[in-house]
Amino acid sequence: MATLGHTFPFYVGHKPIFPVDTTLAVVIAIFVTALVTFIIILPGIRGKMRLFWLLRVVTSLFIGAVILAVNFSSEWFVGQVSTKTSYKAFSSERISADVGLRVGLGGVNITLKGTPVQQLNETINYNEEFTWRLGKNYAEEYAKAMEKGLPDPVLYLAEKFTPNSPCGLHGQYRLAGHYTSAMLWVAFLCWLLANVMLSMPVLVYGGHMLLATGLFQLLGLLLFSTATSLTPPCALHLGTATLHTHHGPAFWITLTTGLLCMLLGLAMAVAHRMQPQRLKAFFNQSTGKDPSLEWNPEEGGLLSPRYRSTAEGPEPQDIPLSEASSEAWCKEEHHREPDCAL
Repeated sequence: MATLGHTFPFYVGHKPIFPVDTTLAVVIAIFVTALVTFIIILPGIRGKMRLFWLLRVVTSLFIGAVILAVNFSSEWFVGQVSTKTSYKAFSSERISADVGLRVGLGGVNITLKGTPVQQLNETINYNEEFTWRLGKNYAEEYAKAMEKGLPDPVLYLAEKFTPNSPCGLHGQYRLAGHYTSAMLWVAFLCWLLANVMLSMPVLVYGGHMLLATGLFQLLGLLLFSTATSLTPPCALHLGTATLHTHHGPAFWITLTTGLLCMLLGLAMAVAHRMQPQRLKAFFNQSTGKDPSLEWNPEEGGLLSPRYRSTAEGPEPQDIPLSEASSEAWCKEEHHREPDCAL
């Protein structure tokens, strides 16, 4: 029965495993490309504005990348355990393996890696995903996994998240994922509006949009925590061990980014009230009312040339006329002004 590459013929072969989620890889690649592009043009900015400009770009790209990445991440609720467990149905053979569970906003990711990888004349290295996003049917994906004959630990964990499971994890995490994802998309739109407004002379509204960005991220975390705590945790027994889950990196980095946006928005609101000229100078939007706070074009001003007002213009000067031209002018005007004194 092990004639086809040392595997049972009624089990499908392993699908290729990419080391990183492809969606996350695309998001990271887009924002890294944007950052590299801005760094390339950085030497063209001279003076004090170079550091301020780089700080704004890096902070903005970091916030946008986090909001998009965590929306597609499967690291919201994670757990991993090393155990000895059964491998296939209707078989008494057991394996030593590391079993990982990662719950995201759109589904569940289950990993099974043997220790060592080669056991029972097979390569035990599985990475399976079951989704419940809009347009996906979790029950159908689970049925297909059973038809493929996936290992028992993978099917056991996937079964806990089916709609008919007594644990109730499907409705719990599916509801939390939908509402949290909606809040993150609204936060991403607020981030886009904040970038547009911060590039215009409406900095205070850009600060308000940063506040809204952080507020929607924190609101999404609150919805996720509330929805996932509606029912008591379900025990996940895998062989001789129990799998325990906890909040993952995506949850904590979203919390950090939300607090950062709130802090930046509050700082901009305070600066707009206390030091509006310095705030405009930081964003290279000086109004010319306080010359000591302005940056000259030689100091790094981009696309904002400083025009000289009439108050800054040179004083009017009287240009003396020569004696001959003065006499000629007097003769021409003699019929209107009889007394012409030079």
